[in-house]
Amino acid sequence: YFLIFAVMRLTKPTLFTNIPVTCEERDLPGNLFNQLMKDDTSSVKRAETLMLGETLTLPQNFGNIFLGETFSSYISVHNDSNQVVKDILVKADLQTSSQRLNLSASSAAVTELKPDCCIDDVIHHEVKEIGTHILVCAVSYTTQTGEKMYFRKFFKFQVLKPLDVKTKFYNAETDEVFLEAQIQNITTSPMFMEKVSLEPSMMYNVAELNTVDTAGESESTFGSRTYLQPMDTRQYLYCLKPKQEFAEKAGVIKGVTVIGKLDIVWKTNLGERGRLQTSQLQRMAPGYGDVRLSLETIPDTVNLEEPFDITCKITNCSERTMDLVLEMCNTNSIHWCGVSGRQLGKLHPSSSLHLALTLLSSVQGLQSVSGLRLTDTFLKRTYEYDDIAQVCVVSSEVKQS
Repeated sequence: YFLIFAVMRLTKPTLFTNIPVTCEERDLPGNLFNQLMKDDTSSVKRAETLMLGETLTLPQNFGNIFLGETFSSYISVHNDSNQVVKDILVKADLQTSSQRLNLSASSAAVTELKPDCCIDDVIHHEVKEIGTHILVCAVSYTTQTGEKMYFRKFFKFQVLKPLDVKTKFYNAETDEVFLEAQIQNITTSPMFMEKVSLEPSMMYNVAELNTVDTAGESESTFGSRTYLQPMDTRQYLYCLKPKQEFAEKAGVIKGVTVIGKLDIVWKTNLGERGRLQTSQLQRMAPGYGDVRLSLETIPDTVNLEEPFDITCKITNCSERTMDLVLEMCNTNSIHWCGVSGRQLGKLHPSSSLHLALTLLSSVQGLQSVSGLRLTDTFLKRTYEYDDIAQVCVVSSEVKQS
């Protein structure tokens, strides 16, 4: 071959780790080891025994490549002969388990390459798959005698998973959905978590619950240092609420619902950036049957034997029109105020209505709101609702004091 081909991965340097060797002054070496560490240019002054270093070290091997990082490589083709070669074409492809990507900056051939001259190229690729990757570098050229030459080189490397992401969904009594995302650093080096956000689907608005207000300022619940140490796990919490135009549609709260996707950005080593975006997260929404009853407003604490108001929301989740009748049944502690058996009228599919109801409690303590019955006169079917919510009942004297 007339040409020599070289490929080198471009990575950031690392901080040199100084291994301390010391002993007590009464030992045979005396203060010799301590003095050597103080004179070592790679150690931090007055912190020689802490394995800290001030010197940058060039990479000694290929290193690890993690999903979401950018793979950079330097490609050089050198004419090692004493002849001029022509029509040099350098091509770099990245072969993954699912696709083949062209990473060459230019597809045009170089007209000629003189002796001891080089063709240089730098390629970049954001890694989006885990597993085996093969960098295929090919060079074709023509000699002075008109002979066409061609050769290839293969460089295999593994892409590892940097984070372990687990999600949990919690369905509230309302249409709100709480998402807990557990993110674990499964690499061997600390990560600076630059951003962890949830991009909701078109049906939801999202509120991040990862900050607290202190003296009028918002602070992260993880503190000012957002570093995630190796094998450490951090929990992020989000609250999703359907947008107003979807909140009244019963179809939003039935079946499998697309919630959104997590967007995670981090930095490692000397500012190397990585980014991961999960696929669309889906949760199995709870089934509410044909009719759903939920509480819109209810007080936390009420006085004993004093009336209090609640607001209920009734939604027709079926595909047919209902003619509903409301019945209120007293329990041992909860007593409903008003007329039982009143007509609510027709309720069309995916429609809702709000009811303002009054009740009182004759027993102190944490009492359960129960005893509502809805009857569909068309099918003669009754839906029972007990343990709808809880309310704390206290004596009026206790509340005033």
